Amino acid sequence: MNYETGNGISAEEQGYVKNQGVPEQEAQVAQGQYQYTAPDGQVIQLQYLADENGFQPQGAHIPTSPPIPREIQSALDYLATLPPPNPENRDYGRN
Repeated sequence: MNYETGNGISAEEQGYVKNQGVPEQEAQVAQGQYQYTAPDGQVIQLQYLADENGFQPQGAHIPTSPPIPREIQSALDYLATLPPPNPENRDYGRN
């Protein structure tokens, strides 16, 4: 499906069933794009994929998160090396 309106909005989308015939793995998939001009004059273009992993948009206007600070990443890396807690231990969860 595709369309364009008189005010410059355009969109297109295709869809299909992924793994059709395998009920436990079937998933509906839609992929497409749309474009419009924002009130500030910026042309917004968005491409997307929607499947068993959810809606996954991509576009230059979508904000991205800042990188994880080095100190926090170091702490996360250290925590990943520790063995999992043992709930059988009577001191489990105590400070």
